[in-house]
Amino acid sequence: MQLKIFIIPIKNVSEAEVELNGFLRGHRVLAVKKEFASDGENSFGTFCVEYLDGSVASSDRRRVPKVDYKEVLKPEEFEVFSRLRDWRKTTADSKGVPVYTVFTNEQLSKIVQHKIGSKKALQEIEGGGEARIKKYGDAVLRLMTGEKETSAPEKT
Repeated sequence: MQLKIFIIPIKNVSEAEVELNGFLRGHRVLAVKKEFASDGENSFGTFCVEYLDGSVASSDRRRVPKVDYKEVLKPEEFEVFSRLRDWRKTTADSKGVPVYTVFTNEQLSKIVQHKIGSKKALQEIEGGGEARIKKYGDAVLRLMTGEKETSAPEKT
């Protein structure tokens, strides 16, 4: 058994939530102990997670068949898909989160296939919630038009 502690500040909660949720999805959790420390705007919650060593066993995960997007997408679509994946990796690395918390491969392929050109259309992609679009929508739309991402990913 292993322990991992997460501190979730009341201010700027999003990044810490993403990290905690990603960890919980990727591990076999035995117990979570929660505490709240009230200190005005410096208040925070702590989560002590007990989990089994190693990530979730493959038998516990949903079995999702691997998709070769190079075969599924047209060559010009795959080029945009690859650009989006590269951006996603850089963004996830800078935030210290798994890439799928930014967008999944399936979401990126749908963005490319539907030639998404607006935030409203981006929200129609399954899992493209308001917070995700607010964080990443502008960058995705720039990449869809062929622009290179010139600034570092925004930190929230």
